[in-house]
Amino acid sequence: MPVAPSLVDILRADATDDILGDAFGADQNSADDEATAAAAEDDIVPDGACVECKDQQAQLYCEQCQEDFCEVCAGMIHRTGGRKRHVLKPLCVSDCEQLQTQAQAESEEKEGGQGDDIDEEMGDETVGDTAAEVGAMGVSFSAQSGRVETAGGTSFAEWITKRARYIPLRLTLRERKFLRLLEAGLKVSEYTDKIDVLMYGNKTKRIVAQIKELCAILSGLVLASDYKVGQTLFEDRQFEDNEDFYQRIFEIGRRHKIMNPEKMRNEYGKMMFLLQDSQSDDVKTMLNFSLVSPIKTVYSVLESLGVLYILDDEMVAVATKEIVSQGKARAQIQLEIKQKERAIEYLCKAYATNDCPAEVIRQCLYSIGDNHAYLRFNRDPCDRMLACLTANFAPQRAESDQLSLAILHGQNGARLSHSHESQFHYVLQTLTLWREMLHEMFKLWHDADSDLLSPKNMYRLKDTGQGLNRVQTCPRVSKSAHSILHRTQKAVGRWVGSAMIHVGDRNVPNALVFIDKYNQVASILNPVVRVLEFLDSLDKSSRGVAAFVEQTFGGAEQAKKLILADFFRSAFDGSGADNFFDAGSCIDGRLTSAWNWCSTVEKKPFFSMFLLSGFVGFNGGPEGFN
Repeated sequence: MPVAPSLVDILRADATDDILGDAFGADQNSADDEATAAAAEDDIVPDGACVECKDQQAQLYCEQCQEDFCEVCAGMIHRTGGRKRHVLKPLCVSDCEQLQTQAQAESEEKEGGQGDDIDEEMGDETVGDTAAEVGAMGVSFSAQSGRVETAGGTSFAEWITKRARYIPLRLTLRERKFLRLLEAGLKVSEYTDKIDVLMYGNKTKRIVAQIKELCAILSGLVLASDYKVGQTLFEDRQFEDNEDFYQRIFEIGRRHKIMNPEKMRNEYGKMMFLLQDSQSDDVKTMLNFSLVSPIKTVYSVLESLGVLYILDDEMVAVATKEIVSQGKARAQIQLEIKQKERAIEYLCKAYATNDCPAEVIRQCLYSIGDNHAYLRFNRDPCDRMLACLTANFAPQRAESDQLSLAILHGQNGARLSHSHESQFHYVLQTLTLWREMLHEMFKLWHDADSDLLSPKNMYRLKDTGQGLNRVQTCPRVSKSAHSILHRTQKAVGRWVGSAMIHVGDRNVPNALVFIDKYNQVASILNPVVRVLEFLDSLDKSSRGVAAFVEQTFGGAEQAKKLILADFFRSAFDGSGADNFFDAGSCIDGRLTSAWNWCSTVEKKPFFSMFLLSGFVGFNGGPEGFN
């Protein structure tokens, strides 16, 4: 009977590509005498080595098994069943120093064979250490419990299972083709120009006519791109006969936007308003079909296929972790890539069934990895700015008048009056709130999708001071947002300013605007973080820039503090509107102030530092902040 590979076998950098193939489905009856002799040689355990993997230093001794194990193997073997109650005791490190030296020498020799350009700093990188650090999201491996745990104390399986309910499934190649057709159809559609206007006539008929026109455009594009598929779908068939196709193509667009908020900036709003109108009872009656279907998530797909238990496997943390190259040697990066690839292949072969092929499991794992990348780009800038705030500014008093965070109403455009201490806490709680909002953005987006497309939650067209907007209540988004706010208030303790959340009113007309506002946080903070990292990296290789910074600002450290002080003052001063209801210190007004600071950054004395760091705009383009 084939034996499944151990965790160390999968993570080993020098493991051959056929490890998984040998473990799952290899023909044992074809083994010859040479293979038998090799297997017998493998059974020999070196002195001081783990009895399971045979190549790692033994760190724990099991009193019941009476055998020595490394930390990883002990955790794997003793995590379930009767062995879970076994007593593990640590071994003396000095007994295995010779084996550790040999393992380091072998690792250096193997990495050195890849070329002279490979850094040799991986010589002391053991498999156990790599397994103990399985991601950038605060995950660690416990040998005693055999579980991968998060920094909060809960297991990674519990955390990812809960979060997988809102992680959209990554698009397949075929779905991306449909996405391009959808984007092309939405670009030429004039739906909102003809519907969101004040005019007499039957609005329902206009909505139905525009929806059918877009569906006809999509049908024509599909037929033009693939004649056989288009002929099969649309020949001698009415719109209602292809309900599943239209639901699928619009679901693809919604799913793609959640994971890529910088995409479909104009087309997404048009699509959501079209789908919103299609949910009306009168429109449904005239159309005879629906355009809305639930968004596919990692959880829903795995649950429908009966393999949701795959998320309980600790290898999911290894298979989905994001590999960040910053501060790592090239050899270490290559090692992590190999570990991730082998973990993915292991999970695909171990859990694939007739109903759930390996490709679906691979797609779900990639989707979870996309979630980690999303958090790093959108949420982590808040963490970095919080670290800069607490590291460079004391809450009690300012280092100097130039670095004081105090603001006064009427000075430099400020509309709030805060002492240095009050402004420090005001910025701290705002960045913390933004961080929590972005951490839960996938859930907020699903709530917004439900609010916008609820048949019972209708909107009214109203002039909000920024043109005609669809004003609609947002019960699900409001509940989630207030829950996050309450959690933030409890965490920071002291609360400065208003706790009013504008949603479903003239400031934030609907859930779509609410989501769009918080998606801009990363666009605001990332350029600031980038210029700070640029100043940290100034060295002898850029003597001219370093000399300029020294002469102009008094050094890179002083330049950083000046930029941070101005940002923490002017981006959180209640400015950006002509009344306190639209801006001020409310939850929505804090973002308005940050937007206002972005629009004036080119007038700042430190703008040259932004340009030197590669700044082209707060929306990633030369046209500036949008």
